[in-house]
Amino acid sequence: MGSRCLPAEDWTRFFLEENPAADQAKLARLCALYREECAREGVNADVAFVQMCLETGFLRYGGLVTADMNNFCGLGSIGPGQPGHAFPDEQTGVRAHVQHLKGYATAEPLCGELVDPRYRWIQPKGKSPDIAGLAGTWAADPAYGEKLAALLDRLYRSRAQ
Repeated sequence: MGSRCLPAEDWTRFFLEENPAADQAKLARLCALYREECAREGVNADVAFVQMCLETGFLRYGGLVTADMNNFCGLGSIGPGQPGHAFPDEQTGVRAHVQHLKGYATAEPLCGELVDPRYRWIQPKGKSPDIAGLAGTWAADPAYGEKLAALLDRLYRSRAQ
């Protein structure tokens, strides 16, 4: 949780260093949506943004979730036959991601209309107030929190350059 949010230009530079072939119009839309949805829910937008980068392979996908699903966090993707949830548009997908992240971070109620189909399954709410707690909960990977922290560190270091 928190209001930390680097300028969109920093997000864009960081993202394009990893995936220079990305659709820049889509990236700009996603940056704006993450800023808006995170501000609404009080979620640290830098964390949500780097989590999207990790979960989608910087919008390259390549796993069970595909670009047309508008699922930017692997929500509901747990293995073959269960590729995850699909959302009707980018905004709904981003909102579901931010709501799910908020459910892990705090027991505070949502501010926006619930669109996350898995929100009710987060028990207890607030069980992972920091990114380290997402390892083994959000993702089975025991190094998941470390991977998010490393990406966040790269984002902040890229700003200084």
